[in-house]
Amino acid sequence: MNIVVAGGTGFLGREITRALLEAGHQVTVASRSNPQKEPIDARARWVRGDVMEPDSLAQALAGSDVVVDAVQFPNSPIENPRKGLTFERIDLGGTRNLVDAARAAGVGHFIGLSGVGAAEDAEYPWLRYKWEEEQHIIASGLTYTIFRPSWIYGERDVALNRFLGFAKFLPFIPVIGNGKTRINPLFVRDLGVHVAAAVGNEAARNRMFELGGPAVMTMDEIIRVTLKVAGKRRFLLHAPKPLMKLVAGVIQFAPGRPLTPGAVDFITMDGVADTSSLTETFGLALTPLEQGVSTYLHNS
Repeated sequence: MNIVVAGGTGFLGREITRALLEAGHQVTVASRSNPQKEPIDARARWVRGDVMEPDSLAQALAGSDVVVDAVQFPNSPIENPRKGLTFERIDLGGTRNLVDAARAAGVGHFIGLSGVGAAEDAEYPWLRYKWEEEQHIIASGLTYTIFRPSWIYGERDVALNRFLGFAKFLPFIPVIGNGKTRINPLFVRDLGVHVAAAVGNEAARNRMFELGGPAVMTMDEIIRVTLKVAGKRRFLLHAPKPLMKLVAGVIQFAPGRPLTPGAVDFITMDGVADTSSLTETFGLALTPLEQGVSTYLHNS
C-alpha cells in the first residue's frame, strides 16, 4: 500500500517508517524538516507537509491509501508558546488539519497516536487535547485505528537516554519526584510493528488500543535496569516535585527553555496501558525493558 507517515523524521515516525517499509509498503515521509538535514530511510521518499499549513497537505497525501499521524513538536513535552509549539496547537490543531486533509484526499485508513490516560475530564490538558484528537478522528467518517501508547523509549529518545547522559559525568542520577511513577515502558520498535500490523487488518478497523510494554514498573526501577544494562552504578537522587515546579517556573525563561512546570507534571504522571485487547487482536510480543535497551546500548 501507499502510506504517508506525517512526522516521519521524528523519533516515533522514523521507527514507524522502518516497520512499514519492512512490511513491504511504499512509504512517503511527510514533514516540514529538510531531509538533507534530517536524513530519512533511503527506501522512502520525502514530501514537504506541515500539519499547520493545510494547503501543503493536499499534495502530500495525494494518492495515499493510509495516513499515519506521528507528528510531535520539537522538544516535546516542553511547550514553547512563543514559537507556537504547544500540545493544543500542534497535537490537537495539527491532527485536525491532517484528518480533514486525509478525508478530502479519499484516504482509506487513518492511524493516529494518542496517549494512555486520554480523557475528556483528564487531570492534565495534554491528555484532554489527546481525547479531542481522538474524537475528531472518530467523527471524521474515516476508517481509523488509534493507539494510546505509554512512555516510549528507544535509541533516539530524549527521556531515558538523558539519564544515561547524566551517568557519564555525575556520580548520581537526578530524578524529578519520588521515583514511584508507574508506567509500562514501550520499546519504540513495538510501536512500529503494531502500526504496520494494523494496515489492512480488519480486526483493527475503527478500534482503539492501549499500547505499552509487558511489565508495569516504577521510574526508579526503569532507571536501575537501564544503568545495569549500561554497566554503570549510580545512586538515584530525588528532587521533590513541588520544588522542581518552582525551579521550572524560573528556568523556563532561560535560553533553550530547559524545563517548564507543565513538563514536570508530564514526566511524573502515571501511564499504565492495558494491553489485553492489543495482545488479543495482534498477538505480537512486547519487548521487556532490559531486552529493548540492550538492542541499542550493546550495539552502540
